[in-house]
Amino acid sequence: MPDSGRGQSALRYSAAGVANMCASFVTNPVEVTKVRIQLEGELESKKALSALRQRYYKGLLHGLVTIAKDEGVRGLYKGLTPSLIRDGIYSALRVGGYEPLKRLYGATDPARTPLHLKLAAGATSGGLSSWITTPTDIIRIRIQGEGVLAPGQAPRYRGFLHAFSQIAKTEGVLGLYRGTVPTVQRAMILTAAQIPTYDHTKHTILNHGWMAEGMKLHLVSSMASGFMTAFTTSPVDVIKTRVMNQKIRVVQSTHGTLKHECLYRGSLDCLLKTLRAEGLYGLYKGFFSNWLRLGPHTTVSFIVFEKLRELAGIEPI
Repeated sequence: MPDSGRGQSALRYSAAGVANMCASFVTNPVEVTKVRIQLEGELESKKALSALRQRYYKGLLHGLVTIAKDEGVRGLYKGLTPSLIRDGIYSALRVGGYEPLKRLYGATDPARTPLHLKLAAGATSGGLSSWITTPTDIIRIRIQGEGVLAPGQAPRYRGFLHAFSQIAKTEGVLGLYRGTVPTVQRAMILTAAQIPTYDHTKHTILNHGWMAEGMKLHLVSSMASGFMTAFTTSPVDVIKTRVMNQKIRVVQSTHGTLKHECLYRGSLDCLLKTLRAEGLYGLYKGFFSNWLRLGPHTTVSFIVFEKLRELAGIEPI
């Protein structure tokens, strides 16, 4: 059955949102650990080997165990609410919008669509959907980035709604869009790597007759997609996490006006400061956590997405 009509479009967007919310729930502990690793030792001038030895979270597995021991299982599910809200909207738009955009750019045959059209569709859907959902992402990162509190110390935010209102109150509405540039950059790279890699891998295998449409093909294609996505997005993911997580101080200038003091003026400033202080290693902090998060996330989301499409009578990607 051809993928046409408002009914099927709504089902495709809904299936994309549900599939990615399922994947987000499964991978939230890895996401929390990844954020902590990316923020640890921020701008500390240390050689890579020295920094590796002095880490509090010594890799993904150690980080998962440490967080569970320090904060309980609930610590591994910090930021789950904004994460689910974000993926329910962000991924519904970027994954659901990929195929209509691909056709808009000139694709006529799903089995033989040129790679550059797939990349363009992925980058466009990723960038637009990320821009819309930036506030949910900044809330997620700030909640997940907070570790064990000192005795008597109150949490930075009590939950999703409190975080939303506090950021808007203390930093203004623009504070909810802090880090939009690296967020959109990451989303464009991520979606241009993730969905086209899945799409292209899958149809290359089908065209050569190596596998038939089904679970095995979806698994292989999604695993290839997960690795490519992690490799291409890790540096910009670190920058995005740091820009969004930075604490903003409201200070009074010499002229008596209030201004916001930031650690980073933007994504380029964060990139240069990170490279100067931590070297290239700093940009790949949390790479394996990112890979082990994006791998299962991509696999779960695409398998569920394809199954939901099948149940709804929509042709596979």
